[in-house]
Amino acid sequence: MITKVILVLILVASILLPFGAFLFSKKKEGGFKAALGFNLFFFFGTLVVSDLLLFSGKVQAASDVAQASAEGWRYLAAALSTGLSCIGAGIAVASAASAALGALSEDSSIMGKALIFVVLAESIALYGLLISFSILG
Repeated sequence: MITKVILVLILVASILLPFGAFLFSKKKEGGFKAALGFNLFFFFGTLVVSDLLLFSGKVQAASDVAQASAEGWRYLAAALSTGLSCIGAGIAVASAASAALGALSEDSSIMGKALIFVVLAESIALYGLLISFSILG
């Protein structure tokens, strides 16, 4: 119980202190470097403390861990395929939609062509979702 409280406090400190360092040093030159330094220090500090506190217990049986690990890798792969494809689709739609709106403001007869490019960019997310269903299925 105390281990979880310590880790939560370290996590909150690792979020708030770099943010505070960035806000307070925004007026000075080099404020970004100070915030980055705080962020790196607290990130690796949190990793070291969590390694010391969490991985000092008993070891489980290898067969249970191997089966759970294989199932976990499937879920991780499905989540990554969906998440990364949605991020890519968001970036593509942002570029295509803004260009399409700019082109439509000059010539409204190209509505169909502009819509096709936006839909093609959005289909990237659907492909990632289909891949994640095939991984889980």
